[in-house]
Amino acid sequence: MSVSLEALFDRIDAKREDLIGLTQDLVRIPSINPPGECYEDCTHYIGERLEKSGFEVTHIRAEGAIGDSDAHPRANVIARWSGIEPGPTVHFNSHIDVVVPGIGWSHDPFAAEIEDGQIYGRGTCDMKGGLAASIIAVEALIELYPELKGNLEISGTADEESGGYGGVAHLSELGYFSPPRVDHVIIPEPLNKDRVCLGHRGVWWAEIETRGRIAHGSMPFLGDCAVRHMGAVLEAFETTLFPSLRQKITTMPVVPDGAKASSLNINSIHGGHPEDIDGLPAPLVADACRMIIDRRFLIEESIDEVKAELFDLLDELKASRTSFDYQIRDLFEVIPTMTDENAPVVQSVARAIETVLHKAPEFVVSPGTYDQKHIARIGLLKDCIAYGPGILDLAHQVDEYVVIEDMLDAAKVMALSAYELITGQE
Repeated sequence: MSVSLEALFDRIDAKREDLIGLTQDLVRIPSINPPGECYEDCTHYIGERLEKSGFEVTHIRAEGAIGDSDAHPRANVIARWSGIEPGPTVHFNSHIDVVVPGIGWSHDPFAAEIEDGQIYGRGTCDMKGGLAASIIAVEALIELYPELKGNLEISGTADEESGGYGGVAHLSELGYFSPPRVDHVIIPEPLNKDRVCLGHRGVWWAEIETRGRIAHGSMPFLGDCAVRHMGAVLEAFETTLFPSLRQKITTMPVVPDGAKASSLNINSIHGGHPEDIDGLPAPLVADACRMIIDRRFLIEESIDEVKAELFDLLDELKASRTSFDYQIRDLFEVIPTMTDENAPVVQSVARAIETVLHKAPEFVVSPGTYDQKHIARIGLLKDCIAYGPGILDLAHQVDEYVVIEDMLDAAKVMALSAYELITGQE
């Protein structure tokens, strides 16, 4: 059995209004994380849809995971379509959570309004448009080829925006992303429809705390200001650490170009004692100050080297600055990962992009992490990439949108690559 490109692409084009409606329905479920709102609404919507298409649906709550509660259960759904005979399994995984919309929108962030061929709303790009495109792709495929061998899976998972521990990490620990159950995984993250994303940089989130000694604000000489100590840390970052990081350039094909260097972001600083209910300051010398850092690192760097770099800087301050002391608390870490360009899923999606878009694909690496980290390290499945229709730069932005034609093109790429991976026929 060989694929008819014309028939497959016509079938997907015929589903245009279905794709639009599906995307709008998903976006109108405000599955905001944190705290994890409407997860069950979203997973049940996906499950009910795919049950009607002949999928066996399983709902899994990540009980005990970070953030899980009866008020905000970490809900996940996996739908599996089984062919007439055993064979390879292709899995499309999408996260259902979206970040807060923020302010400044010109469209209602959860109305999913259409304008100029684009659907606007929080999560359209990252990544409910990709989820909808993957559903349309597999439905079109099994409608045309009901006698396929092998299996197709779709999952909607929780908490990618906060680390994925209540979603793909939990399911990976249960074996849902491990061979022999699954052979190939495509994650429809918004990396642009002509790109194959091989992996991502590493990340280390940490809290740095400087210590001081409390005293009356009118007599600061009797205390020791922890905020001033943190100021010394900031100065060392500016004069020593940031220039050093800019010199570290990766061979990974990270996009955009600025992300080819190591980086550190200061997420927040909290120092001193809180103001009273009228906003008047506490007349106290700050005895503690905390900084949250977001360090992104390269496949050429080890996590031990990354941490040692910061400890060495702080130890130098401790040796040179009177009464300086600090603590570091690890919050989160992910090792960089990158799938080989010759892996089956990479080559299959690349060929499909050439067929659909009539151009050679670009192989890229994401500046930020996504759920491939759990599939690779917990599920021990290496044949995994990200490929989706969204425009990378729109993720988490005000007036986020997804282009309808991009979703249709991506659905064709997904369907064609899934067919090849299941049948072995190019």
